[in-house]
Amino acid sequence: MEFGVVLPHIGAFAREQVVERIQAVAQRADTLGYHSVWVGDHVVFPAQLQSKYPYHPEGRFPVDSNDNFLDPLTVLSYVAACTTTVRLGTGVLIVPYRNPVVTAKMVASMDVLSHGRVILGGGSGWLREEFEVLHAPYRQRGDQTDEYLQVMKALWTQDQAHFDGRYEKFSDIVCAPKPVQKPHPPIWIGGHSQRALRRTATLGDGWYGHVFWRDPDAFAGDIAAIKRLAEQAGRDPDSLTYAALSYERSFEDVLAALPRYEAGGLDHVVLAFFAWTDQFDEVLRLMERFAGEVGLTPR
Repeated sequence: MEFGVVLPHIGAFAREQVVERIQAVAQRADTLGYHSVWVGDHVVFPAQLQSKYPYHPEGRFPVDSNDNFLDPLTVLSYVAACTTTVRLGTGVLIVPYRNPVVTAKMVASMDVLSHGRVILGGGSGWLREEFEVLHAPYRQRGDQTDEYLQVMKALWTQDQAHFDGRYEKFSDIVCAPKPVQKPHPPIWIGGHSQRALRRTATLGDGWYGHVFWRDPDAFAGDIAAIKRLAEQAGRDPDSLTYAALSYERSFEDVLAALPRYEAGGLDHVVLAFFAWTDQFDEVLRLMERFAGEVGLTPR
């Protein structure tokens, strides 16, 4: 099993010394032997949130909407320059928010700058108010996500790209550089809806889900569903990566849950260490302690 770390680019730890803290966590993850570092994605928040966050039992977003929330691709480009080995993941980029041609260019450029370390986690989003501000059609977000991912793949793999879709049409265009990873950076699909699970099985290279302490075994059912759908689509389900962000209530609960995660089919577990302390130094200590507990190999 591999392990990743959420970077402190959001929430209370991003209120001050955010550059130093992002760098410290990223470099510590790199040297301790963690496989990946992760960033989330939001552009704006309404002052009064009406939409329900789908990954909280009461619908509450776990971060104060008034806190800083640094742009994910910008943060990962910075982290690429101050690390050497750790993979750089978006957990997840909200695909319909951005022009897919521009996103393809940015992700490919980041893959070049990082020497092929990008993981593109992508999802369709949930915050209706944010869609409205960005003039992105909320009701079409699922269809757009599917198409935009196909657009990116075309731009990354075709020398002179063609695409004829519902939302995007182009022919004979050159988008360079191409990503270092071939045929393209791995795409891990976020979400727990049936649409998201089917998207993983048909378009993704992996799944990026969530594990909740209130419903600790639900992820295993999602993984089983993805595997069935992948087989129906003629794909090898074992070729996919199954990852999840852990929402356990404490550091000790995560350690206790690891056998269950593995038994349920997870290959990759992502941890937000800053959720378990309000002291930044303790974040680094917990990272080091966890690395020792699970036997990560320092670099």
